Amino acid sequence: MIFSSLFFLYLFLPLTLLLYFSAGLRWRNGVLLLVSLLFYAWGETGYVLLMLVSVLANWLFGLLVEREKERGKSGKGVLAAGIIINLLPLLFFKYGNFLVDNLNVLLSIPGVQPVELDPLHLPIGISFYTFQAISYLVDLYRREVEVQRNPVNLSLYIALFPQLIAGPIVRYHDIARQIISRQTSLEDFSSGILRFTAGLGKKVLIANSVGAVADHIFTLPPSVLPAYLAWLGIISYTLQIYFDFSGYSDMAIGLGRMFGFHFQENFRYPYSSRSIQEFWRRWHISLSSWFRDYLYIPLGGNRKGAARTSLNLITVFFLCGLWHGAGWGFVIWGLYHGLFLALERSASERMPIRRRLPRMLQRTVQHIYTLLVVMIGWIFFRAETLDAAFGYLAALFNFSAMPYLDAKLFLAVNSQFFLALVAGIVFSAPIIPWLRAKLLSREFFGRVRQSDQLVLLFSPVLLVWIMLIFFFSSAELISGTHNPFLYFRF
Repeated sequence: MIFSSLFFLYLFLPLTLLLYFSAGLRWRNGVLLLVSLLFYAWGETGYVLLMLVSVLANWLFGLLVEREKERGKSGKGVLAAGIIINLLPLLFFKYGNFLVDNLNVLLSIPGVQPVELDPLHLPIGISFYTFQAISYLVDLYRREVEVQRNPVNLSLYIALFPQLIAGPIVRYHDIARQIISRQTSLEDFSSGILRFTAGLGKKVLIANSVGAVADHIFTLPPSVLPAYLAWLGIISYTLQIYFDFSGYSDMAIGLGRMFGFHFQENFRYPYSSRSIQEFWRRWHISLSSWFRDYLYIPLGGNRKGAARTSLNLITVFFLCGLWHGAGWGFVIWGLYHGLFLALERSASERMPIRRRLPRMLQRTVQHIYTLLVVMIGWIFFRAETLDAAFGYLAALFNFSAMPYLDAKLFLAVNSQFFLALVAGIVFSAPIIPWLRAKLLSREFFGRVRQSDQLVLLFSPVLLVWIMLIFFFSSAELISGTHNPFLYFRF
């Protein structure tokens, strides 16, 4: 089941809210857990048992870590066993076929039979709930959280449906108290509706529209692509993946608010960054901070010299690439970002551009550099094979190719696409926060608090705006628009 479906919007979510708020405070966690399991089982009927086994295992390992601590022992062995148990299903389902395929290439010796493994189905959300479970055990080992003795509460942390399928990756210490005790204020609920609807619009009205063009262009043979069409494809995909994933995160954060949970932000306008370092402080924040806290810092971070820091960055982003998918394109994408992070860190303040260019031009050049690096990286992320990726990369500079005529592409590149393209470019920049800050800085509201006056002034406008987004999104869903979330396959 996905958030951007008519069934979820008009039946599942209203019934869930009705059941949740009809239940007494004592029973709400149980109701929310049952609903979350139903939500997951809707599309992954058999694999809900795998998730329940994971929950049970982590509950038991949590108790074992706590017992070791109470006995004055480190608990490191129990923690290591817990991490391995968590990673084994992920390694099998996500990387089994990849490892077997590459093993067969290495063992391609005459007379040696290749290893056979049927295609494995990747359980949706396994990458996300595995990382959440590991963070619980590690934080417990570090004494940053208290052990959760109630299996229902721990199950709710791992299986909570708003963030179960595609994040954001929620740390246990961020919502431990909210699981035990929380309230949903009218302000939380209304802001949750606004956030959810904004995310729905991002996904359905922008990501789906530009994604149709990106998907079609990436299926074409790179040899026939003229440069302008290749650039249109990668620009469209750059917007698609941002609005698709940030839209899901907005919907997850909004749903969490409706139930009294406050999840951390997952995106902060990453395409306005002026370096790859800044990009990763703004893109998929919950994942990049997870790798920082549970891998980069334990490896030594930046405390062991420049060479070791570069190695740590490249190692972390190699694993970050693998986390996103079992394929060499993802590996190259991860190493590519790790290399640029290492280069930026080593160059640091010594970059000549910082001294020789006027401030405005300097910022512009840095912004263009970051966007180009990110977009070229997306080619390896999106292309089905390495040959297709390198072919597409060459097509970006194929200025001598003949114009490509395609009836299906002509139908996709319509007024709706151009409207979504413009909206995507505009809203990928922090326009709304800038306008809000400008309005709040003006002193034309008299003695009444500015925030109250803003609400009074813009509530009708916001209400109409949100209703329009919801109406047009519903219309698109009724028309049968291709609608899966990109990050479901990770």
